[in-house]
Amino acid sequence: MNIKIGHGYDVHELAAGYELTLGGIKIPHTVGSMGHSDADVLLHAICDALLGALSLGDIGLHFKNTDPQWKGADSKIFLKEVNRMINEKGWKVGNIDSTLILQEPKIGKYVPAMKKAIAECIGVPEDCVSIKATTAENMGFVGRKEGLEAHAVCLLFKD
Repeated sequence: MNIKIGHGYDVHELAAGYELTLGGIKIPHTVGSMGHSDADVLLHAICDALLGALSLGDIGLHFKNTDPQWKGADSKIFLKEVNRMINEKGWKVGNIDSTLILQEPKIGKYVPAMKKAIAECIGVPEDCVSIKATTAENMGFVGRKEGLEAHAVCLLFKD
């Protein structure tokens, strides 16, 4: 088979005293994502989609949240390493489609910078990276502004 698809999902709690990093960029907000690394929910979901497409486990297998070397790490490091892993196996990213689910802040104006950061990490044109955002319509933990989540789907092709 010359193509493979993968799906990734991630969720992080929001709290005061943390920065909000999404898609590899810092977004000013009153709360941020809690996590061992920078807790970039979007990049974590993309990493899981890429790893899943080749049955390479998940982000937690490769970048354990108990490993001190990843404390506060920039998740772009994870994405670059995952991309290296798939390239080493002869695969390339065709495209990524992702959805962020968060009540606030509105992120539309940050999407171009996020797409650029992601595209640079995996060596694809920016138009191969899609980022959509929606709210939870005030329902559940996302609607109560306790957390945020992301889904990502990727297509890989044999180089």
